[in-house]
Amino acid sequence: MKTSKDSATELEIAVATQARLPTQYGELISRVFVDAMTKAHHVALVMGDVGNGEPVLTRIHSECLTGDVFGSLRCDCGLQLDQALEQISTEGRGVLLYLRQEGRGIGLYNKIRAYALQDQGLDTVEANEHLGFPADARDYKVAAQMLEALNVKRLKLLTNNPKKLEALADYGLEVTERVPLVIPPSAENRDYLATKRRKLGHMLSPDSPVSTGSEE
Repeated sequence: MKTSKDSATELEIAVATQARLPTQYGELISRVFVDAMTKAHHVALVMGDVGNGEPVLTRIHSECLTGDVFGSLRCDCGLQLDQALEQISTEGRGVLLYLRQEGRGIGLYNKIRAYALQDQGLDTVEANEHLGFPADARDYKVAAQMLEALNVKRLKLLTNNPKKLEALADYGLEVTERVPLVIPPSAENRDYLATKRRKLGHMLSPDSPVSTGSEE
């Protein structure tokens, strides 16, 4: 696999363990990957035969403790996680990668600091940059490596984030289709979603009664 970036074939991750995971969405196989460089643990949730060469419904979801676990309304991450798993369940086949990239890559501590700045009037991009971070500090090489380890090379990607599409293509993966995740905005996250569309290029309609995307 030759790409414009470092090849994802030079694996820096490995499956540490795996087990059956019965859930409300159906039975999944949970595979934990360890990043040899950072020692971070990332998770792949797999349903069905994903290594047969056919495009695989795939969600790359970065960790959001506040949204995924505590139901925060500041973002739409928890709802996106639920919807992605529901769509994989409906299809009966798919992969969800859960990456340890909290707060668009700045970590939980700095994410809460950014929230405090947002409470003072900064938007989500301005808050990250005020703290000295990029608007989005994530990298998707580990995701490409996890997919390669799962023998997934063709994807139907659940996303509205163009950065993910570009990154996976750079690592030699074929995105055959972009599948939107449509989440109704709330009073708490409407401005945040608009900022992602305007400043981060997320593929959201400014006139739609519903917005899509995921900070994490």
